[in-house]
Amino acid sequence: MLSVFRFGEPRYEQATAALSRRGDEDLARVEPAVSEILRAVRERGDQALFEFVERFESRTLHRSTIPHPEWSRLSGDVSDSLRGWIDLAATRIETYHRHQGIQPFEFEQDGVRLGQRVTPLRSVGVYAPGGKARYPSTVLMTAIPAMVAGVERIVLATPNPNGALIAAAERSGVTEIVDAGGAQAIAALAYGTETIAPVDKIVGPGNLYVACAKRLVFGHVDIDSIAGPSEILVVADDGADPAVVAADLLSQAEHDEAAYALLICLSDRFLHEVQRELAEQLERLPRNAIARASLEANGAAFVVPDLDRATELASTLAAEHLSLAVRKPADWMHKIRFAGAIFVGDHTPEAAGDYAAGPSHVLPTGGAARFSSPLGVPDFQVRSSIIEYSLDALAAQEELLTGLAEEESLEAHAEAVRVRIRRAKT
Repeated sequence: MLSVFRFGEPRYEQATAALSRRGDEDLARVEPAVSEILRAVRERGDQALFEFVERFESRTLHRSTIPHPEWSRLSGDVSDSLRGWIDLAATRIETYHRHQGIQPFEFEQDGVRLGQRVTPLRSVGVYAPGGKARYPSTVLMTAIPAMVAGVERIVLATPNPNGALIAAAERSGVTEIVDAGGAQAIAALAYGTETIAPVDKIVGPGNLYVACAKRLVFGHVDIDSIAGPSEILVVADDGADPAVVAADLLSQAEHDEAAYALLICLSDRFLHEVQRELAEQLERLPRNAIARASLEANGAAFVVPDLDRATELASTLAAEHLSLAVRKPADWMHKIRFAGAIFVGDHTPEAAGDYAAGPSHVLPTGGAARFSSPLGVPDFQVRSSIIEYSLDALAAQEELLTGLAEEESLEAHAEAVRVRIRRAKT
């Protein structure tokens, strides 16, 4: 079921190197088609958006956004229990993110007042996929951090949203809903149309076309990341429960045929038990064809001699989701430098992070956790540096400032210092 690589064998090093490059998505393959979609929507606006929705989503669209008066009607079939779960999850996500954020500050040093101003973005687009499944949780996890940051305009783009997505949007501070998906939705958010004002940043996961579109519009707008397939890495010792480990692996494998389910363990005996559990649990899954394809394409198990090697490999792989199924997990958690989200101990399923634990489930994939972080409030804030000199402070630094400016042959920079001091003396 899982491809097996044992420490010390040549295949182990080869597999490690290959998985370290798993973020290298084949965006070039779809870039010509995506570029054409972006160009068409940028030039022809709503009409091009409608044409692409009909071509790729097999439905006819007569308006780009869903009017507010229709939101309540469309979400009216959401059961009281589901609406309650959405509200409870949203409350937990909001509570977590109110602990985040970049803070302003101010201090004075040698007559120079310095500080940092923090301002929320004016508008953001949040994307929720609508292909193999619907994800109201993604609406909560992208829009609520923006709402907490103070963003005034939050635009959800998702194709043909159902009642649950609209209920999540209502709870999350979404102000507009664009009824489209794919690269055409990213184009509408980035460039605007006759009926959709452009946004300043686009966040949220999507397929290869969405990822490519986000990369191509970056610079015109900001984005969160280029998201790849979902992934989980379970680090387990021989005391872990094989059934629980298998369930965690399958929780990501069922997302998509391209998802990664990875295991690091300490013995062949434990691996055999996990493989057996995977086979048995697969038979009971409604999405077993997707999960099986994922395991066959990207499932891998690494057998290492000890937890020191395990945590070292985990840091190298820098997984989106890391499940730490070991004795005394707190003792080992800090040895893993890079991971998007760490699920600690036997009673912490990755599914909790997907829905209601609190942190956003929009996480760096493909090893990007080495240099990037989960989506959060700081992603929706911009910083401005505040600098104010007194005349005495400027005079005290005259030699410092003019000397460095002249070293770089920037005489006007030096003169901008001197003229202030000269004129103050007259």
